[in-house]
Amino acid sequence: MSYDFDKVIERRNTNCEKWDAMGEDVLPMWVADMDFEVLPEILEAVKKRAGHAVYGYTRFSDKYYDAVISWVKRRHNWNIKKEWIVYSPGIVTGLNLIVKALNQVGDKIIIQTPVYYPFFRAIENNGFRVLRNPLKFENGKYKMDFEDLEKKLKDKRVKTLILCSPHNPVGRVWTKEELKKLGDLCLENGVTVVSDEIHSDIIYKENEHTTFGAISKDFENNSIVCISASKTFNLAGLRTSSLIIPNKELRRKVINVIESIGNAEPNAFSECASVAAYNHGEQWLSELMDYLKENLNFMKKYISENMPYVKVIEPEGTYLAWLDFSALKMDPRELHEFILKKAKVWLDEGYIFGDEGNGFERINLACPRSILKEGLERINKAIKQSKE
Repeated sequence: MSYDFDKVIERRNTNCEKWDAMGEDVLPMWVADMDFEVLPEILEAVKKRAGHAVYGYTRFSDKYYDAVISWVKRRHNWNIKKEWIVYSPGIVTGLNLIVKALNQVGDKIIIQTPVYYPFFRAIENNGFRVLRNPLKFENGKYKMDFEDLEKKLKDKRVKTLILCSPHNPVGRVWTKEELKKLGDLCLENGVTVVSDEIHSDIIYKENEHTTFGAISKDFENNSIVCISASKTFNLAGLRTSSLIIPNKELRRKVINVIESIGNAEPNAFSECASVAAYNHGEQWLSELMDYLKENLNFMKKYISENMPYVKVIEPEGTYLAWLDFSALKMDPRELHEFILKKAKVWLDEGYIFGDEGNGFERINLACPRSILKEGLERINKAIKQSKE
């Protein structure tokens, strides 16, 4: 079967965060959801559930747990158990709950900047302190700075490290060797790893994602792995994710916090959509990855031919790309305002991912190629006009 990723879906006037938050003359390529129709089996499952016409309180059945367990085994070679899976209404919500469960006010939490900006909020809004372990940018590629990490892990107020794997926004798919080195350092210093793996299914073929908890029993026992069908199958609005917590004591702490806020049940459509995605979505995902790779190649070619001063930091995973505009020599906020107001394209401004993102912008490639082409043409035209 072949799916139509070129089809343009009108998303305006649907209360869409991405398309309805700005004027109609702005092309949104920022927030990480896709402009593609969902897998047909997902749509049918949701329609069937909607036809029941009673939307009361909901719980997961074994169908959900079996689908998650099977997907993680097939795709990521990790044998997980039903009791390890804890529901959260989204991974960002889950991260907020996890840091509250594992830390005390004043504790420090390590993140590897430039990184997904809700990490900062999850830490600081809950009374904790951010401790940055910036990635090193060498020869056009990002790497972990293990020397700096080792020093910071020795801080007695550090109890948790939040790992972004694959990394958003720089697109790195960490190797097993990199993850093992990080995990060993965290074990040596008694620091728990919280691995955000929401993009773990969006991996380009020449790379391989390694699930942190699958590396060893010690890592399994010292980590919380966060996954969801939301990025893979465009289900973010259904507010469902799974926190995989093998360690019974860590799991108890997290569940206690979840129950304390009274938000422990999924919505009526969470299970049917997720089960359909995990049980029927592999061919759709395969074709999606081919299309995303073609989009990436199209963008690289367009930029090379028309905007060679813009550098593409090629992603190994995720449907996002990190673009280096530093050659334009604009202040970070000036750069974003220029692209938003002159080019009329809404990208995610690099500086919100940390100071290391100054001069960069993040673009979402999960859209029909016609939209991607229009966005690139708008940016190119605005830059050319500014140079005249």
